[in-house]
Amino acid sequence: MSHATQSQDRSRDTHRRSDMMFWLQGRLSQIVIAPSFFAILIVVYGFILWTGYISVSESRMLPNYEFAGLSQYERLWSMTRWHIALKNMFVFGSLYIVCSLVIGIFLAILLDQRIRMEGALRTIFLYPMALSFIVTGTAWKWILNPGLGLQKFVRDLGFDSFTFDWIIDRDMVIYTLVIAAVWQASGFVMALFLAALRGVDQEIIKAAYLDGASLPRIYTTIIIPSIKPVFLSAIVILAHLAIKSYDLVVAMTAGGPGVASDLPATFMFAMSFQRNQLGVGAASAIMMLVTIMAIMVPYFYSQLREQTHD
Repeated sequence: MSHATQSQDRSRDTHRRSDMMFWLQGRLSQIVIAPSFFAILIVVYGFILWTGYISVSESRMLPNYEFAGLSQYERLWSMTRWHIALKNMFVFGSLYIVCSLVIGIFLAILLDQRIRMEGALRTIFLYPMALSFIVTGTAWKWILNPGLGLQKFVRDLGFDSFTFDWIIDRDMVIYTLVIAAVWQASGFVMALFLAALRGVDQEIIKAAYLDGASLPRIYTTIIIPSIKPVFLSAIVILAHLAIKSYDLVVAMTAGGPGVASDLPATFMFAMSFQRNQLGVGAASAIMMLVTIMAIMVPYFYSQLREQTHD
């Protein structure tokens, strides 16, 4: 082989390696993401499809792939416990969203005044969000326990008639879940609104001041209406958290007394893994998924329309 031929072969090898390196660099992000993408595809969406099929099967204690139509859904909607869980979700979700929004907006407006120790207060308000719902539920279970929490503390101060036993009251226990959930989420909502408030055009606010508008009027007529998208985002996030709430209930009340504080997530777990009713549990999981989609799809559609118009 001549020297010229060897040089040509080396040149082709060099170009081939260079093209390969260029191709790898161009596809590096896809190569890195591919394992996670396939894992999500199988573990998340694959099991969603599997759950959907189980919900229309004859499954009881173990999966049974014999098609049964909508019989599991009929059984689900005939259960009193499911209706209790839905009622609790409505009460819990509505109060959770409204109270978190009101407290979060109030705290955001308070911090937006550039008060002293703003950084420390912001950290204090955000701290509950750093805790898991298990920790939050356990802490509030102790606080609201009549024998060792708030009621005992106040009675030890001399107020023997004071009573705060909601956590063992079937009619009031759902509101204790609201208290704990709002305590954890209001700081997060505050952070969302504070970021939005700091992004409002200051020239508009200064012009309103020069026109003689009071601070409450500026917030109610100028600032808050200009951050409407943040309201929608906060509502969607809080609604999603409310629908899939499980660990807070388990840690705080375990769904009791009886099933008085049951939510759809705890109902689904009980039916699937404790009552040997896998098909009913799968049907309740699909109903939860449909509820979340009913919230998320219009939100994504509205965001897409805004981007298209822009």
